[in-house]
Amino acid sequence: MADFPSDIFTEPSEIDPDTMRNLGPLAPLAGVWEGRRGLDVNPKAEGPEKDAYYERYELQPIDPQANGPQLLYGLRYHQHVLRQDKPETFHDQVGYWLWEPATGMLLLSLAIPRGQIAMATGKAARDAKTFEARCEFGSPTSGTCSNPFLDYAFRTLEYRIKVAVNGDGTWSYEQDTVLRIAGADQLFHHTDRNTLRKVAEPTPNWMMRGKG
Repeated sequence: MADFPSDIFTEPSEIDPDTMRNLGPLAPLAGVWEGRRGLDVNPKAEGPEKDAYYERYELQPIDPQANGPQLLYGLRYHQHVLRQDKPETFHDQVGYWLWEPATGMLLLSLAIPRGQIAMATGKAARDAKTFEARCEFGSPTSGTCSNPFLDYAFRTLEYRIKVAVNGDGTWSYEQDTVLRIAGADQLFHHTDRNTLRKVAEPTPNWMMRGKG
């Protein structure tokens, strides 16, 4: 069991309201980003299908969050993905990237409008340029949950995302969602990757607006 404090109620006496100053490895991700070279490999009845996609990924700072003595800083995000040859949404996802300065713990929560949610965890140093978050089916703290049809037909056994902050000001991700597909003998790796370029700066969290 983790080494948690005996006092689980008392919040820190002083909390720095400047989220951007306390995001650690997440700080370079703050802002609005676009990528035009995404590649998705997804399952179809006849075999894997590859889709190229465009993407807009917005990450905005939120105010610090305290769970008793635990203090988290983070980014609220919206990921919107389109196929290059079709106007309708290919993928839509919302959630939070969170970092705990005291322990280096990373949290990624996600929700998609197919009836699926997940929370992945990892660890990273404050100045890390690469980091990873992972979750697996059945875990009470780093797990997945799907609607009954998805759980039957395309059960998510594991989700993993790797992020790299690049020297040219971009950032990239590679993610792997391991699926158990009903009727299939082998597990399927549903993968996505893209590199994103900043198109707008982040908007300060509410507590910091108007402060010099």
